[in-house]
Amino acid sequence: MLTSFFRLLRILFTVMRFRLDVFIPFALLPWYIRYTLGLICSIGRERASKNKGERLRLALESLGPIFVKFGQILSTRRDLLDDDIADELAKLQDKVPAFSGDVAQAIIERDLKAPVSELFAEFSTIPLASASIAQVHTAKLHSGEDVVIKVIRPKIEKTISKDIGLLYTLAHLVANMSDDGRRLRPIEVVTDYEYTILDELDLAKEAANTGLLQRNFIGSDLLYVPQVYWDYSHRNVMVMERISGIPVADIAALNKANVDMKCLAERGVEIFFTQVFSHSFFHADMHPGNIFVDASNPQQPKYIAIDCAIMGSLDDADKNYLARNLLAFFQRDYRLVAKLHVESGWVPKGTPIHAFESAIRSVCEPMFAKPLKDISFGQVLIGLFQTARRFNMEVQPQLVLLEKTLLNIEGLGRQLYPDLDLWVTAKPFLERWMREQVGPKRVIEEVRKQAPQWAGQLPQIPNLIFTALSQMSHQEERMQAQTNAIDELGKELKKGRHNLPFRLLGLFSLAAAWVVTDPASLNHIKDADLTSLGLFLVGVYLLVLKP
Repeated sequence: MLTSFFRLLRILFTVMRFRLDVFIPFALLPWYIRYTLGLICSIGRERASKNKGERLRLALESLGPIFVKFGQILSTRRDLLDDDIADELAKLQDKVPAFSGDVAQAIIERDLKAPVSELFAEFSTIPLASASIAQVHTAKLHSGEDVVIKVIRPKIEKTISKDIGLLYTLAHLVANMSDDGRRLRPIEVVTDYEYTILDELDLAKEAANTGLLQRNFIGSDLLYVPQVYWDYSHRNVMVMERISGIPVADIAALNKANVDMKCLAERGVEIFFTQVFSHSFFHADMHPGNIFVDASNPQQPKYIAIDCAIMGSLDDADKNYLARNLLAFFQRDYRLVAKLHVESGWVPKGTPIHAFESAIRSVCEPMFAKPLKDISFGQVLIGLFQTARRFNMEVQPQLVLLEKTLLNIEGLGRQLYPDLDLWVTAKPFLERWMREQVGPKRVIEEVRKQAPQWAGQLPQIPNLIFTALSQMSHQEERMQAQTNAIDELGKELKKGRHNLPFRLLGLFSLAAAWVVTDPASLNHIKDADLTSLGLFLVGVYLLVLKP
């Protein structure tokens, strides 16, 4: 708790130092908070020398990797930011201050347990690129392949641990302040983000993710994923093929290469939906610093993806919900959108569909007054979220990565081709996917998935059939025996109805015989043995021998 407090003080100091009060909506704050913040921030010393975009970038860099990640996400939303801010935040993609190349070399030699001269024919201590979590160096293997070496920043786990602790503190505060805070499920969101960013620190996991993504797109003309050299990869070091391509954010270079920007933007959307719906495994950190373009065929440009540390996946229920929601929204079927939110558990089961539908329509319908290409998915999500607050809509942590990636893709696509109509590309894909979920192709796919398991059972089928038939035969015998026993019991009961008085008298005789033979009970009865014997014989006759 104390660590989080000091970290919070540092954040407040950073806000003051870089005069980030320009981003605070003072008009919405109470007057006493407005004037207090204004007085505190007035001591900032960066205001005169730099513009607000540069101050924001420098502030995020000074606060560490979690805040740099936040800036990276913001940098892709040029439709929501001023150009000067977006340009500055774009520098966070791969221009984060580097750490010493000698330190990187020491980490490589420690993890791979050999001198750099033995591992590589060439190695450069000058970083090729530097990001929030790691930096990259160039090298050449003794076999001649050009490679890049990704190295985790030293002591980064300690910094991230402090930031995560602060986020948990803030999440608990938000959750305890109001019902709205609890509805946002901030603790679950922070937990999900912690899991994601800690995965980014393990390059062995990133290497595995890269291998799977590469297999998913092997032979594809949409996306290329570089090869991983497994013998040179470790938790803190990963060696992979060096690729050559144009950074996707370098619009001038793409235009100079005569790249078809419309095709490039649409292919980005197609790659996203293919990963989400066909592979159930998608690159969830697709900011411009991780994407390059192979312009060797400018009319059919191909994407190159790196940095597979953050990957997402959805189960069949989530995919089905997402596809149906998007289709219903663009078909203006707001009632279906409302019902899907209730069915999926996003809003409580008792939510009145009619009222929820009306609220969604009031937000979404004005958006369709403009062309589809001008409709922002980001604005749609924000509008729906604000509307659903009245209906106790909860944040779904499992979709946070997907929403972030969708916003990244939209921002990147509009940056490449401002007239991108996301719906033209997405709708046919979603409709085809929905048809496949209920058609013969789905049945065939399920049979194909189960085939290996069934094949393993084939040698046992004769024994299984024999065992089943034997059990059926014994079952028939047992059922026949039970039927016969029931018939006999019925006969006896029927017979017993006519002899019931005699049977009762027989039972009474046996009981009397037992009493008479007990001297302690009936000492006054003489010849007790003869009496009891007589009663016993009478009881047996009445119960057994009498027809």
